[in-house]
Amino acid sequence: MKLSILIPTFNEEQTIERLLRRILETAFPIDYEVVIVDDHSTDHTYAIERRLRESVSRVPFKVLRNRVNKGKGACIRQGLKHATGDLVVIQDGDLEYDPRQIPRLLQPILDGNADIVCGSRFLKRRWPEGMGWASWCANRVLTGMTNVLYGLRVTDLETCYKVMKREQLTALRLRCNRFEFEPEAMAKLAKQGRRIVDAPITYHGRSRREGKKIRAKDFFIACWTLLRYRF
Repeated sequence: MKLSILIPTFNEEQTIERLLRRILETAFPIDYEVVIVDDHSTDHTYAIERRLRESVSRVPFKVLRNRVNKGKGACIRQGLKHATGDLVVIQDGDLEYDPRQIPRLLQPILDGNADIVCGSRFLKRRWPEGMGWASWCANRVLTGMTNVLYGLRVTDLETCYKVMKREQLTALRLRCNRFEFEPEAMAKLAKQGRRIVDAPITYHGRSRREGKKIRAKDFFIACWTLLRYRF
C-alpha cells in the first residue's frame, strides 16, 4: 500500500522547504510519494520545490505548476490526476499543520476501522492555537451545518487533513476551484455513507499578514456548497 501526500501551494517560500524536509524525516508506516501542485506562485516557491525535487531520490517526488492561479480546489483536482497512491492525504504548504501527525491519521484506515479520517483541531482544544475569532465562528457554523444537513458528527469541517482511499476521492468528481473543497468533499462522502472519524491534531494558525489566504466570501461559498449538494 502507498500514500500520496498531495500539497497545493501558492507563495509559500517561507515554509515549503521546512515542510518538505519534515515530511522526509517522518517515519511513515507505508510507502509514500509527494505530489506538489504549485498554483502559479509569484515568489520563489516553485524554484524551491524544483530544487528539492532534484535533490530527493529515495521518495517519488512530483512537482506540477498551473499556468495561471486557479485555487486550492483546482490544485487538488489536478494533483489527483497524477497521484498513484492507494491512499491520499491533503497537506497545506504553510506548516499550520505538522506532517509528522500524518502516520497517526493513517492508522484507523489501515486497521479497517474507518473509510475517512479527518484531523480535528477541536478535540484537544476548544480554541485552537492561532485561530482568529472570525475563523473560529465560521468553522463552528459550517461544522454545525454539515452535521445537521448530513447527519454526521464531525468536529472540524474546515480541517486540511483528510485521509481516504484515492479511488474514493476520485469518484467524487469534484468541481471545486477554491476553498469549497472541504464542504463539497464532505457532503459527497456523507451521501455515500462512508465511515468518517475524527482524530486529534495540533494546529499553529497564521495571520493574513503571514500569508493566510482564505477570505470572508469563502464562508458564504462554503454555506452555499453545503446546501447545494444536500438538496
